[in-house]
Amino acid sequence: MDGKTSVKVVPKPWGHEVIWAANELYVGKVLHIKAGHALSVQYHNQKDETIHLLRGEMIYRVDFRDGAGLVEVPFAEGESYRNTPGVIHQMEAVTDCDLLEASTPHLDDVVRLSDRYGREGTSAP
Repeated sequence: MDGKTSVKVVPKPWGHEVIWAANELYVGKVLHIKAGHALSVQYHNQKDETIHLLRGEMIYRVDFRDGAGLVEVPFAEGESYRNTPGVIHQMEAVTDCDLLEASTPHLDDVVRLSDRYGREGTSAP
């Protein structure tokens, strides 16, 4: 249906996310990560996502599946990065960060390999 849609704010131990678009085709979010906090080391089975660093400084880690494990990737304000299903990744905020995320609608498709907050769903790699 056309028109205004509801906006959902989801508190997270690392900050919060604002889900401003969600339907059967796509999801749009703003992720606010507090300085010194990090998302889990994770991957997705189905979810395909692209993130865009709107504000702040962060450390972005990706596993290129070459045996080197997680590698820090330079990631500056104004840059975007795509994660296809199966790519292990992690974001850590150096300063408060705001990121845009556009993804497929698989909101619950998160496989946590490690999580500093001990959230459920964390499993050994």
